[in-house]
Parts: sequence; C-alpha cells; structure tokens
Amino acid sequence: MNIVFYGTPQFAVPSLKAIVDAGYQVKAVVTMPDKEAGRGMKSMPSAVKIAAIEYGIPVLQPEKMKSPEFIEQLKQVNPDLQIVIAFRMMPEIVWNFPKLGTFNLHASMLPQYRGAAPINHAIMNGETNSGLTTFFLKHEIDTGNIILQREITIAKTETYGQLHDRMMFEGADIVVQSLKLIETNNFQLKPQIESPDLKHAPKIFKTDCEIKWSSKCEEIYNKIRGLSPYPAAYTTINGEQLKIYTAGFEETTTHGFPGEIIIEKHSMKITCHNGFICPTEVQQAGKKRMGIVDYLNGLKDQSFMLAGS
Repeated sequence: MNIVFYGTPQFAVPSLKAIVDAGYQVKAVVTMPDKEAGRGMKSMPSAVKIAAIEYGIPVLQPEKMKSPEFIEQLKQVNPDLQIVIAFRMMPEIVWNFPKLGTFNLHASMLPQYRGAAPINHAIMNGETNSGLTTFFLKHEIDTGNIILQREITIAKTETYGQLHDRMMFEGADIVVQSLKLIETNNFQLKPQIESPDLKHAPKIFKTDCEIKWSSKCEEIYNKIRGLSPYPAAYTTINGEQLKIYTAGFEETTTHGFPGEIIIEKHSMKITCHNGFICPTEVQQAGKKRMGIVDYLNGLKDQSFMLAGS
C-alpha cells in the first residue's frame, strides 16, 4: 500500500516510526508549516517533520488543505490509504481521496471524549480508565466506524504528561495492528453508538486552567494532574500567577475560607471546599519549576495570603 501520514506533534512520531519499521511504504508525510519560536524567533520544524527527514520521507506542508497545489501533490503520490494522528481538521476532498480511506488514532475509547483534549479531560474528570481507538474518518468529527480499541488504566496519581507518553507508544502498536488488518481485509468495522451520557473533550483555554478554591479537594487535585505539565493549573498569590504541577490533598471537616493559605516550615496548604490542597511542585511567573520548599524559601512575606479565585 502507498501510505500518506498526517501528523504534527511528538505524540504522532512513534506511530510514524513504527509504520516505517514494520515495512510499510510511507510515500509522503503531511505536517504543519514551520513555526517561528524561541527568543530568536527561529523557524522550527514539527516533531513529525524531523522524524520524516530522518527516514528520508518527502514532507508536504500545505498552508491550506484545499489548495489546488496540495491536491495535485496528493494525486502524484496516489495514496491507497492515509493515516492521521494529532493533526488539524481535514476537508472531505482530502480524507476521502484514497481508495481505502483515511483512519485516525484517537486517545480515548470512542465515542467517549470526542474532541481535541481527550487525555486531559479524562484525568480532570477523575476517570480510572481510558483507551485508544482507530477509526475511519467521515464528515462529523471523531464519529467514524471503529477499527480497533484498547483500554488503558489510569493510575490515581498519573498526570497528563505521564499518560500522554504511555498512550503515545501504545498508540504506535495499535496503529500498526490496524494497518495489518486493513492490508489483509481481516476486520469488521464497529459503528459508534450515540448516547446522552457521552463526555466531551474540547480544546483547553487559559481560563479553563484557573483553580476554583471553592471546589472539592479531589476535583482540584484531578485538575492539577490533568493539566500537568501543560498547560498547567494555576492560581494567583499576592497578585502573582503560580502554576501548580503536582500536589496532594487532605480532606477534613475543619478548614478555613476557600483560598486561605497556611504556610508551615516545609509545606504549604491551600484551603478548598472540604479540606486542603498541598502543592509539591510549582512555578512562579518568569521563574523555573521548583519544589515547594525552594518556593517557600524564596518568599519574602510569609504572612496570611489568599489564593485567587
């Protein structure tokens, strides 16, 4: 099969490498145009582009997916199948181009957690299980017929970053398995069953990351895990933003006002609805990520403070 692979971030890289290492013919890789980043605003290629160059695979970087130039490039490559992992929305003229279709890897047990941030939202909602799904694209986002699924357990202390990396490598395996099934025509598609109980995973914005101290301890704890290390849950202390990457929590019936901060010799507690959140790794604006002891040592004013929101 002639294959075209679509992807941009690191999450897609192990899958691309696994496909090539399994002997499949990736004729082209499509990724986002290079972006300017860093202090010098240098042009930076995507993680997928770097991997493609290492394997000697031609790279396409269309600004617009419907452009005649890109469609002509696809015609020249003439793919039998396309694979999409962590890429942008695709128009029908592109995903419906190959005779065998286009399939996607999604980091949830579809139809649960459709959307841009399934790993984050699963942890933020306190889920103990998630999974991976390969499915063929169709008009509605994340709704196509399922090829394969694999359940994955979420540890109680696991962060977004940790689960992301586990799913990244598990995903590479399920992608290659899906390819083998398609190659031999040895699969039976399973339709997604709609339900009023479906949970969604929309894109996360900065306003979604602010901690509400009137919430319950475990809800805040899960939010911190689900947003760590990126984009990171945050609060404000004495007018300064403080990101919280890791924390513990204590449930108790005796506590103060939501957002009240208690500083002890080697620890800090922040009051919430039914107890305390105990940050262990934090980052002040303009400073490096640090342990809570180093943060407390750098505080000039250890008097009573109130965390924002």
